[in-house]
Amino acid sequence: MTMQTLARDTAGIASGRPARTYLMCPPTHFDVAYAINTWMDPATPVDRDRAMAEWERLRATYVALGHTVHLLEPRADLPDMVFAANGATVVGGMVMGARFRHPERARETDAHRDWFEDHGYRRYTAPTHVNEGEGDYVYAYRAIVAGHGFRTDPRAHNELHDAFGLPVVSVALVDPRFYHLDTALCVIDSFTAAYYPGAFDEDGLLKLKTLFPELIEATERDALAFGLNAVSDGRHVVIPHDATDLRDRLTERGYDVMPVEMTELRKAGGGPKCCTLELRP
Repeated sequence: MTMQTLARDTAGIASGRPARTYLMCPPTHFDVAYAINTWMDPATPVDRDRAMAEWERLRATYVALGHTVHLLEPRADLPDMVFAANGATVVGGMVMGARFRHPERARETDAHRDWFEDHGYRRYTAPTHVNEGEGDYVYAYRAIVAGHGFRTDPRAHNELHDAFGLPVVSVALVDPRFYHLDTALCVIDSFTAAYYPGAFDEDGLLKLKTLFPELIEATERDALAFGLNAVSDGRHVVIPHDATDLRDRLTERGYDVMPVEMTELRKAGGGPKCCTLELRP
């Protein structure tokens, strides 16, 4: 551990919250070269310098909050690698690898696995069925909420339970604009989550209301601004700057809201959470 890392970790502990550890991948080769969700249009120009600036501000926000950020080396033939959250799920130092639905992203799995092997993770589970990591798996402390409907195969949810031994709450996504669970649900702390009801079927809504004592409802406008693709450490919530109503609701409840601009990366259907894989010890 470097002195810089120790200083960041100590700052997090001193502020009364545990420091988090994240894995991110710079958008060095970011592009919208194909369309695999409703947000992607290869005809729309991409400003890679602006995307890099957005990503750098996001990374700097985490570091300023006392968190540690590790970097995954980008690969030139994988323009979506910036969305590091999709490549795995990590709980208790154990890793469930991803298996992407679309061939355009399939080789990202190897890049993630190589990183985990190189950094001493010995318990890596390779999935049999399609799952897109923390895109569709949202850690909720006492359970994992697992989405399906557009990307992850619901049969993969059994593999998730076997890997981590936590209850798995399966919910169906019904709106293609919210193709991953992390675009429609954000766990704020162990009791609270924010969500957009229109992304779920009735059974899923009932399960969320049962699991979380407090649910904060996002407007459609804020959901389309990727306001739910946010990252919370239990006190601070890093959220797209233009999800203004949700920002206000979180602030009213006592959370420190950290707005960041993510409009360029949103062209590929991503926000702060998509760029951030949490490495839970």
